[in-house]
Amino acid sequence: MGLKIPSSLGTELRRLLELLDGDVERRYASLGLDYRARFTPIVRSLEIVGPASIKSIAHHSGLSHSAVSQTVAQMEKYGLLMLKPGSDSRERIAQPTEKLMEMLPLLHIQWAATYRAAAKLDTELSASLLQIVGEAIAALEHQPFAERIATEIYVPTSAANAYK
Repeated sequence: MGLKIPSSLGTELRRLLELLDGDVERRYASLGLDYRARFTPIVRSLEIVGPASIKSIAHHSGLSHSAVSQTVAQMEKYGLLMLKPGSDSRERIAQPTEKLMEMLPLLHIQWAATYRAAAKLDTELSASLLQIVGEAIAALEHQPFAERIATEIYVPTSAANAYK
């Protein structure tokens, strides 16, 4: 077939997410649910805190404000959330629709099965995937990847000046 490009960390992580999320989403579809895996942290946050602002959901889910805002907009298009004005003109409050509330029993069953399947996957690995990912996130929060790259790079002055 020819030359194969060596994998990078980013490529392998995207491939892993595609394998995991793709199968999870196929399971949702097999249950008759029009639902995406990326909606789960939003739904779980709303289950805990009730109707909430994008900022509050971001805080509780651990996702960025931008990621939550984009996902909430998508969920609104799916008819899973309603957005209402908050206490100031910029704030929007997300709350589940009846459609989402009706999905919750099946979602809970799917989430429990997903958790059990992930635990079994961990038995095939040298370490817990969730633990390793958590450790990587903590390390990157301590020292961002950009800083790590900066300490590893050497750009000759002539190359750096070529793009000015």
